[in-house]
Amino acid sequence: MTDAVLTERHDDVLVVTINRPLAKNALNLDAARGIADAVDELDASDELRVAVLTGAGGTFCAGMDLKAFLTGESPDIEGRGLAGITVTPPRKPLIAAVEGWALAGGFELLLACDLVVASDTAKFGVPEVSRSLVAAAGGALLLPRRIPYAIAVEMLLTGDPITAARAAEVGLVNRVVGEGQALESALELAARIAANGPLAVAATKRLARAAADWTLGECWERQEEIIAPVFTSDDAREGATAFAEKRRPVWTGH
Repeated sequence: MTDAVLTERHDDVLVVTINRPLAKNALNLDAARGIADAVDELDASDELRVAVLTGAGGTFCAGMDLKAFLTGESPDIEGRGLAGITVTPPRKPLIAAVEGWALAGGFELLLACDLVVASDTAKFGVPEVSRSLVAAAGGALLLPRRIPYAIAVEMLLTGDPITAARAAEVGLVNRVVGEGQALESALELAARIAANGPLAVAATKRLARAAADWTLGECWERQEEIIAPVFTSDDAREGATAFAEKRRPVWTGH
């Protein structure tokens, strides 16, 4: 694991920190590989349930490292997109904990996350058009799916940033907290998710992300393929048994 990204386990939650504060956590290849390795660790682990992605030094991520870009370096991971998560996000839930700026590629990392917790001083933006670039790591494709189309297109075509309050108002941010509290709040949210059946959580995330691309008829058919193993799992039996016995369930992931 590179020093450009730090990981720390909090019980069954993995905290992934972009650790380039002097560069506002801009993404070079080392940081991109570090994030990709971290989400691989998340999905491969039987103990980890959720990950939180954040940035060191009061900034989430200022986007692609343009100095590295000018030397021919790219933070894309082949076949997986920016930092290995924009094209192929992890199977398990990923929460963004945002302090300061989530800008350009940093904003696109956020769009690869399932939930967003932000401090009230955080700001979000996709300024690529101002540099005659396109938000091609998911900004132009995914933002109109996350918030109302007209608001998404205004952000994309003007390049103007929005505040955390506005991001919450349009449905991009789940929780707005005080400055310096984003990670703590994200960990609380992660713990709530991690307490649930891991097979059911992963299947629910898969359905929620994929359903927009299916017809209604396909939804029912494909849902059955995804949920059938969950309903016949040991964890499903454990969930029902624990409910009947009025105790906390003990999940095995099987």
